[in-house]
Amino acid sequence: MNLTNEWTTEAEKVLLNKRIVKVEYMTAKESDGYMWNNRPITFLLDDGTRVIAQMDDEGNDGGVLWYGTQDDEGVLPVLRGED
Repeated sequence: MNLTNEWTTEAEKVLLNKRIVKVEYMTAKESDGYMWNNRPITFLLDDGTRVIAQMDDEGNDGGVLWYGTQDDEGVLPVLRGED
């Protein structure tokens, strides 16, 4: 099996046919616990899995989520500090 197929299979196990039940930005306290400057968007799936947008695969900081449709696109940005 090649690397793309391996990781696609893993991503499908984690995400496919799951429902997002909660969306929120990471709190400043939690972000500080990761030693991050950024507070990324996170979401919770119906099986209890939490997904966190990271800057890279090493978890060096929080990251953004890009989204797009045929009619619209945008970025859910990282936040910094408290609200």
